[in-house]
Amino acid sequence: MYSENKFFIEDVPCENKLIALRCDLNVPLQNGCVQDETRIKESLQTIRYLQEQKARTFIISHLGRPKGKIQDELRLRPVAERLSEILGTQVMYASDCVGEDAKAKIASLQKGDIALLENVRFHREEIQNDPSFSKKLSHGADYFVNDAFGTAHREHCSNCGITRFVPLSLMGYLIRKETLALEKISQNPRHPFAVICGGVKISDKIDLIESLTRSADQILIGGAMAFTFLRAKNIQTGNSLVEEDKVEIAKNLLAKAKEKILLPLDLMVSSFLDLHSSSSSPKISIPLQLISLDIQAVPDGYYAVDIGPKTIAKYQAILSKAKTIFWNGPMGIFEIAEASQGTFATASMIAKLMDKNDIYSVIGGGDSAAAITQSGFKDKVSHVSTGGGASLEFLNQADLPALSLLSSKEASYQTTGRL
Repeated sequence: MYSENKFFIEDVPCENKLIALRCDLNVPLQNGCVQDETRIKESLQTIRYLQEQKARTFIISHLGRPKGKIQDELRLRPVAERLSEILGTQVMYASDCVGEDAKAKIASLQKGDIALLENVRFHREEIQNDPSFSKKLSHGADYFVNDAFGTAHREHCSNCGITRFVPLSLMGYLIRKETLALEKISQNPRHPFAVICGGVKISDKIDLIESLTRSADQILIGGAMAFTFLRAKNIQTGNSLVEEDKVEIAKNLLAKAKEKILLPLDLMVSSFLDLHSSSSSPKISIPLQLISLDIQAVPDGYYAVDIGPKTIAKYQAILSKAKTIFWNGPMGIFEIAEASQGTFATASMIAKLMDKNDIYSVIGGGDSAAAITQSGFKDKVSHVSTGGGASLEFLNQADLPALSLLSSKEASYQTTGRL
């Protein structure tokens, strides 16, 4: 398996070694406080291991999208403070990820100490994968440990470029867990294998759907991306979001795998939809109306916002026979209670199957991870990925830029004669 050929954090001695650790601490902040600790908690196993092994660790992370400019509201100081509280030990905070303060904080590290460097995306060189910035970011580390799966599909300095300037690049616990979980989907999944694919854009998932048609038994389509498929079948979708330039691609996918790709039988529709509401959630008109697609199309002036009860029942019947399930993307606008039935019914079904049957289920990050968490069934599934885009690209190509650059055991053996 892919993950078994990469050096893992436990494969090398870490005591007194200077470790550059890339984590994904991109957490939501409000008034200087962390609002959701999920990503911090996912990084704890690797951080605590290095602490227990008496390594000298400096953590590199991004926060938000500052586009190469310093933004005070995107500083990582609140994350350092919360991490200190969770660990029960002081995590030093450096006001930059390179420069004098970062150098001084790193130079002061003693065995078991941890420092968190400032938001690496305050430097535009980060996303440009600039070699000179990568070298500065390495700070002369003995090892680089990558534990930021959510950014593994990006070619940036902090996960790719830095590997050129350290002797050995290792995977942390989170990346190892992610790759092992996704390999169970990508390599010989148990059948029947059902894929649930939702969300907004078919363009984000064309390659994945095409790839999974070779291994999946059935692909259940929901969310706004379903409307592009429906249009490809000449079914009118009213004012629902359709990627007009992708209709022909959807038509080709249906032609190649029409026996595998299932589309909604009915939809919940609204006469008003505002996706850009100034509040935290979109706005729709309530109550919703039910449209059966075998009787009529979505009328002009109406927006489909969720799958209907016939579709839910059909999809649940298919899932009840599955041995492997992969879910990426909600079935509707689940942020609104009235348009969340399809999404939460899917979450509930998977959870019930996990209780009764011997199945393997993976939630592919992003909105589907938020949905399974919000539904209260997160602990019921086999694995919830921390990387939406990364998980999709891994399944599509079984490799990611940042993972490919981790040190290979095979290459090491060929060079030195030992692992």
